[in-house]
Amino acid sequence: MLLQPVAGNLTWTASAASKTSSASATASPQLLLLGESPVTSGAVRRTYDFIPAQGEANGKTRVHVIAIDMTNPYVSLNAMTGGSTLPGKTAVGTMVKESGAVAGVNADYFDMSSSQAVPFGFQITSGELLKTARKLDGMYMFGITSSRLPVIDRFTMQGSVVAANGAKFELSGVNEAAYWNQDGSASHANALYMYTSSWTAAERPSASGTTPTEALVQDGIVVQVSDKAALPVQPPENGYILRGHGQAAQFILDNLLPGTPVTATSFIKSETSGMTYSANDWSMMIGGHTILVDGGVPAAFSRSVSSLSPNADRARTAVGYSQDKKTVYLVTVEKSGSSAGATLSELQQILVMLGVWRGINLDGGGSTTMIARPLGEFETQLAHATEDGGSGTWQRPVVNGIGVYTSAPQGKLLGISISGKQVLFIGEQAEYALKAYDEYYNPLDPAGMSAAWSLDKPELGKLTGNVLQPARAGTGTLTVKSGSISDKLALEVIGEKQIVRMTIAASQTELAPGASIRVPVSVELADGRKLSVPAASVKWEFRGFEGTAKDGVINIHAVKEGVKTGYAIARYDGYSALLTLTAGSSQQLFEDFENVKVAITPSSVPSEVTAGTGFVSGLPGRETSTALRLQYDFSTSAEDRTKAAYAMFNGQGVALPGQPTRLSVEVYGDASGHMVRAMITDAAGKDHLVDLAKSLNWHGWKTLTADLTAYPLVYPVKLKSLYVASPKEGQADRPAYGEVYFDDIVLHYPAASGEQKSSTVVLAIGSRQAKVGGQPVTLDVAPFAKDGVTYLPLRFVADQLGGSTDWDAQTKKVTVLRGDRLLELRFGQETIIVNGERKSAPAQPYAEKGRTLVPIRLVSEQLGLRVDWNKENNTVTIQ
Repeated sequence: MLLQPVAGNLTWTASAASKTSSASATASPQLLLLGESPVTSGAVRRTYDFIPAQGEANGKTRVHVIAIDMTNPYVSLNAMTGGSTLPGKTAVGTMVKESGAVAGVNADYFDMSSSQAVPFGFQITSGELLKTARKLDGMYMFGITSSRLPVIDRFTMQGSVVAANGAKFELSGVNEAAYWNQDGSASHANALYMYTSSWTAAERPSASGTTPTEALVQDGIVVQVSDKAALPVQPPENGYILRGHGQAAQFILDNLLPGTPVTATSFIKSETSGMTYSANDWSMMIGGHTILVDGGVPAAFSRSVSSLSPNADRARTAVGYSQDKKTVYLVTVEKSGSSAGATLSELQQILVMLGVWRGINLDGGGSTTMIARPLGEFETQLAHATEDGGSGTWQRPVVNGIGVYTSAPQGKLLGISISGKQVLFIGEQAEYALKAYDEYYNPLDPAGMSAAWSLDKPELGKLTGNVLQPARAGTGTLTVKSGSISDKLALEVIGEKQIVRMTIAASQTELAPGASIRVPVSVELADGRKLSVPAASVKWEFRGFEGTAKDGVINIHAVKEGVKTGYAIARYDGYSALLTLTAGSSQQLFEDFENVKVAITPSSVPSEVTAGTGFVSGLPGRETSTALRLQYDFSTSAEDRTKAAYAMFNGQGVALPGQPTRLSVEVYGDASGHMVRAMITDAAGKDHLVDLAKSLNWHGWKTLTADLTAYPLVYPVKLKSLYVASPKEGQADRPAYGEVYFDDIVLHYPAASGEQKSSTVVLAIGSRQAKVGGQPVTLDVAPFAKDGVTYLPLRFVADQLGGSTDWDAQTKKVTVLRGDRLLELRFGQETIIVNGERKSAPAQPYAEKGRTLVPIRLVSEQLGLRVDWNKENNTVTIQ
């Protein structure tokens, strides 16, 4: 379904900016509406580009909004629970699916380090109180009353337990995990808490620092009391467990005698108006953080936002409503690829421009997730990429969310929509499906409906029925008609000019007959997007061996006699990347941690960070193997900086034999989002920080591999450490402590190719006479200078610099291959492509008298050679 553009781009006004107390706007940011599409009757999804006050050069940000019409009787909002119980976490997509919602976003904050993750604020679902709020100053909640009115306010719980003898004790909360109060005291010390059947954890709670005394209540009667020990039962459906410590424990022992009645009462009180409510006065409520917008203008932050990376561009989530309380806005700000993210003050500006009268901040960063059902689809899907540091599809498990629900009946056919890919590659086959929806924008089965497909630009590709095979780069529109109704889908076919980097993630690099190599190809575009290229769109050229490529796998059939190095060149729309394969390449198990012969000790930065190392066996998936454990606790350091925990090898490192080109290690991840790195010390004494994973976004074992050739190492080298790092940006969104495991460090070595020439070449400007390896040679054309650049014939590169060259007259492209370097230059283009990466080129090739001439320094240096210029004798030396 094409997101339909509508009128109404929004601009920040000076009057609104002048009223903000948290940020000042010196220019006019803009919110440009890209399109909108119904989710269901009463809920519309809109997509915007936010351009900050500094202008588009500072980065555009994609903003996603679901607007809910609270006057529509068929749509409603409710609080979703992570894992359906307390405590618990799950992905927003899972919550939406399990609860039957048609859309949803993440909601409240939670302690990512806690083994019992619960929301900080209230949670009321379908009028039932699942959890009360913590005692945190300035924390705002969002709720919908039983009469469907949205409310944003600060609320507290006030309650008490009254025994049969009239004794009374204050109730501190319901279904609460342990935490530290703002005054530094333990939450459960001298306090009485209630746990209902919604709490399913065995401990009530864990790590509270207090010894519990508990009373089991069923149908209003005390059934059992346990002194200084938890009851060995779970809270029942027809009752609850009261958990006390200190004075509260004494109250239980003195007054709650088995067989006597007990009454527990509670109500929700507004901190601003003093009004009180019962839980069933609300259809839903969730907690948030600071208020962002009040009265239609940015508000002063009600809580400290130092932990929210307020001035950093991050993914963000917010909720708010209009002045007339008829519209609720669920808002997410995307940070991925070309979407820059937003600061908190920019989020305030976005909400104001959307028309939010009152709005609050919800959990953001890696937690930011929006799920929505596309028009005509039966299943929901991720609405935009997440800030996961990887593919953007991983959803962080969170404690709760806000779900959008529909109760509309099945109605009459209203329209159709197209389901299928919008971003395509030349050569792939994309199949599109006809979807239908009724008058309430809910999906209908399109079986039996006729469909006529058309493409507005036939030159874009071949359309056969509902299958499109793009033939050239560009944009177009796909249209489907069924009877009198139709739909359009905007298409984009990626072209060479958009690409800045092409990567081949080969499964291995050994040149051997019979080898099968998985070769997924991906590209990065100039706008920041990272996309996988379909195997059908990639054309392969093989040098030094015979083989075939099919479905993303290269099968080597034969290696030419005497060849030690083979090349597989991937091409897409004229853009190329190189995969170098070596015969006899090998790998060596460096350390399996079974019989460790080197000292492995913990270290940390800053020193206040707690780190620990040890060896463990029996991990899932490696039950018979021993692994290295690295524990970290970043909470012990209050410094606002990047923090790291290290497993140090022999203090200053352990030598790696030979000259390995890749290092791989098995890592058991904890889904913390932290970085995993190795520190390699080279012969010059320089420490190189080698990335193994940008984000620990998985649970269980995973093989991580680092390309050591990407670092300027001076061999021999040492492995100094393996470590976990928590970058300063987004640190508050990641767990403060955890542990990861390492096993099987493997070193990879290529075979020496022996195929590159390395003779020193001396050229004299204006002279056809040159020396190669000390021997005189005569050039067809003398090197000459033009506009400060020295040129020489392309053929000389192939004959004397140890490379091979190709000239494509149709595209006017020069291709040079030397060793493991693939260089491509085009006439008239100010960029070159080196091993799949686009770089700026100060000079371009050109033709003269039937010969192709290339800039000496540019070509030589990009091929890994050194160029020296001698002004005195006007010579150039290449070596």
